Amino acid sequence: MSNIKKIKIELMLYILDKIEDESLTDENMDDWHQIAFNTDYYIIGYYKCEEWLKDYNIGIFDAIEICNSWNRDMGIERQYEDAERLVNDFVYILGEEIFNEFDAENLHHLEWLCKKEIREYSYEI
Repeated sequence: MSNIKKIKIELMLYILDKIEDESLTDENMDDWHQIAFNTDYYIIGYYKCEEWLKDYNIGIFDAIEICNSWNRDMGIERQYEDAERLVNDFVYILGEEIFNEFDAENLHHLEWLCKKEIREYSYEI
């Protein structure tokens, strides 16, 4: 199981929390990614962000390369001077991948897809 997959499972749990607290609804479906991963930082604090990367055994330069690759594809130039900005951009990118991969038809479908992936992951470990 890759560390990126483990992070995506954590983010799916976060998406389920956003469904439960009704931040994500069928009415705001076009903005799910924005609401879940861009209205606030996922992790706040430089130290917490550094530790989060370490917990998943993601090197800071690996995370920077993933973010820079995505930024280049989007025509964005960005410098990462602190772990907080880096981690939250990294999570934003992985969150976008989750929503794109799922392509959920509605909130119930999104919830089902998240739970299915989490269940499959729990069988792998």
